[in-house]
Amino acid sequence: SNRLNFGKIRREEDILWSFAPHDISMILSLVNEPAEAVIATGGNYLHKKIADVTTTHLEFPSGLRAHVFVSWLHPFKEQKLIVVGDKGMAVFNDTAPKGDKLLLYPHNITWQDGMPVPDKQEARGIVVDEKEPLKAECQHFLDCIASRKRPITDAAEGIEVLKILKASQDSLLNNGRKISVRETKGAPPFTAHESSFVDDGVEIGAGTKIWHFSHIIKGSRIGKNCSIGQNVVIGPEVTVGDGCKIQNNVSLYKGITLEDSVFCGPSMVFTNVFNPRAHIPRMDELRPTLVKRGATIGANATIVCGYTIGSYAFVGAGAVVTRGAPDHALMVGNPARQIGWMCECGNRLDDALTCSHCGKIFEQAAQGLRLIP
Repeated sequence: SNRLNFGKIRREEDILWSFAPHDISMILSLVNEPAEAVIATGGNYLHKKIADVTTTHLEFPSGLRAHVFVSWLHPFKEQKLIVVGDKGMAVFNDTAPKGDKLLLYPHNITWQDGMPVPDKQEARGIVVDEKEPLKAECQHFLDCIASRKRPITDAAEGIEVLKILKASQDSLLNNGRKISVRETKGAPPFTAHESSFVDDGVEIGAGTKIWHFSHIIKGSRIGKNCSIGQNVVIGPEVTVGDGCKIQNNVSLYKGITLEDSVFCGPSMVFTNVFNPRAHIPRMDELRPTLVKRGATIGANATIVCGYTIGSYAFVGAGAVVTRGAPDHALMVGNPARQIGWMCECGNRLDDALTCSHCGKIFEQAAQGLRLIP
């Protein structure tokens, strides 16, 4: 099905949603079965976020295939539906003169010495009622209201069209990847690069972004507005709070929990077994690690399992933490030792436990420091 023209160009929707619904509806009526999968490609020429030309390929369970080509950057108007069957081919050309709108081509394929040979026949016209389509559509709508009859295009058919449009949009935004129409449930609240994998059974909050070559394993939960860098592995059964930033080349194994607003620097390391051996399975000896709210772990640092990194603690780059860290502690070295205290804003406190940057004042507490109201 081709629906092409020079205009009308829209800014509130792209060509897929503007032109294609009519053709998709006609195709569904002809095939009389729901679509199974779609592949959509296109081009954005006038606006980087609005497609001007799209081609959508539809696959159906019976083996039928269809494609819809729409554009508002075509040099002339064309509204044409072509149906290719095993006993003939029908062409409906809405822009053709009266009497030529619907043509039947009884073309056939014959086989000679194992080779398919086209057998072309003369087209013959099919009489079409020339009444005004929009008027007929409105009259049918009014008749259904009056008689309570089910309309030809009812709400269920409209939903099927929307499912295909939504799956087509998802495919368009993912470089033509095949999208299952049956499994399309709306856009996920998070963004994941196509090179990353998100297993089934994973919960990811709205606004979270997952970058290249990362893998989120089943049973894991990631909060809202997190940033997951490249080549990150999370899971299985790992919990990450809201607003966390996990930089490139970090792995979070089973037993690790990050509270809200935790920063994990590039290539830092978590362990979950205290004394691993390749030839001895020790997954039943996992030691849980908790990183509390607002903590920062620098690049290439190592956190030995079984301990807690306190709230707003700051682990310096390359440090090896073997005994955990209290709230607001500044930890450096191998093995890491505490050399001072850090404010919530990320600046080092002076000897009076006061932040020269934001003015907050702290005092000693059982778990490290606490803010004085």
